[in-house]
This record gives sequence, structure tokens and C-alpha cells, in this order.
Amino acid sequence: MTSDSHPTLRAVRGDRLVVRGHRQGEPERDAEILEVLGENGAPPYTVRWSDDGHVSRVYPGSDAFVEHFKHAAPTETGDTP
Repeated sequence: MTSDSHPTLRAVRGDRLVVRGHRQGEPERDAEILEVLGENGAPPYTVRWSDDGHVSRVYPGSDAFVEHFKHAAPTETGDTP
């Protein structure tokens, strides 16, 4: 079930996942999305955390959101410039 206050996350490789702190004063945590494992951009995601470089699979909760970035179009070889 999807509520209006917590829309379904959608991402592409290269977007940024941000997880809000759970307690007052706890910082946000962010990660680069390396792989989208769900259908149509939905979770889970494989991410690399910016604070320690750890790579993990994430099933984000309602405390997370995705920052979208403009992505370069793939070249003829399928690589991004």
C-alpha cells in the first residue's frame, strides 16, 4: 500500500539516496545508487555510502528519499561520458 505522505521511491543508477537521522541531532546519511534491483526504479538498491565507502543492498524506509540528477546519455558503446 502506498500513502500520499510516503510516495513510492523511484531511482536510476547514479542518483543519491538520502536517509534522514532517526534521533534529534543525528545526521543524514547518503549513498550513491550503484544498481536498481526493483522494477521501474523501485527498491531495493545497491548503494555506496559516502561516509565510509561501504557497499550494501538497501530496502529504504519512509525516512529515505532519492535525489535525482541529470544523467548523461550513453555513448554508442553504452558507456556514459
